[in-house]
Amino acid sequence: MEQLKNFMEKIMQMQLINSIVVIVISLVLYEFIAHFFNNKEKNSNLKMFKSKKGKTYYRLIKSIIRYVFIIITILILLQVNGVNVSSMLAGVGIISVVIGFAIQDALKDIIKGFDIISDSYYNVGDVIKYNGLEGKVISIGIKTTKVEELKTSNIVSISNRNIEQVEVVSNFIFLDVPMPYEVSLEKAEKAISDIINLINNDELIYSCEYRGVNELADSSVNYQLKIECMPIEKLQARRNSLRCILQGLEKNKIDVPYKQIDVHQK
Repeated sequence: MEQLKNFMEKIMQMQLINSIVVIVISLVLYEFIAHFFNNKEKNSNLKMFKSKKGKTYYRLIKSIIRYVFIIITILILLQVNGVNVSSMLAGVGIISVVIGFAIQDALKDIIKGFDIISDSYYNVGDVIKYNGLEGKVISIGIKTTKVEELKTSNIVSISNRNIEQVEVVSNFIFLDVPMPYEVSLEKAEKAISDIINLINNDELIYSCEYRGVNELADSSVNYQLKIECMPIEKLQARRNSLRCILQGLEKNKIDVPYKQIDVHQK
């Protein structure tokens, strides 16, 4: 009886050692492949590592490789510990419906993840908007998209199944320049010209153009500007443009209008 117990203990020790060996080998192989890919990305001049779409594909491939390594390692560990993996895989079809219901959200994320890549909904480096959040896409995985929020630099994960609610932010900002009704159109457009020159001198701005009268508001005439810049620079570009608007109005001795209430007494 004692001999049988010692034999079983030896078997258990062997299984434990084999399991540790499998995990170590798997980790070493994964780290080697990850290091190889990282070096390629840093040192290569290939177009695929420079373009937004290329970076997106590259990071998706890295994500897939990680999941493949995890799955293969788990299957080998099961086999090493006496589980008949072949029989288990053959029986997957019987319980696939049950598992499908349990992980349907994860499956939606994976399917939508491939849709995002293949149909170019957005790429790594694009600025997107989701539920009031605006940020730069830093990675697209098979389940989630990671976004760096522009206002706070927080990293937020968005489930890929929510792609229909995501908007890709354009390169353009539309700003109104308010002026009092007392200012003539000629003087207003002269001030607009000065403002455009100031904005175009800003290093963050690609171009600025006058779009015309946008609104006859209660206390002002609003003249619209169309400004082009990098989406990721929009917040700062908007601040700089507003400063230029104030400078241009001040130069032309035009006061910024404010809401007024006229009271008539009989």
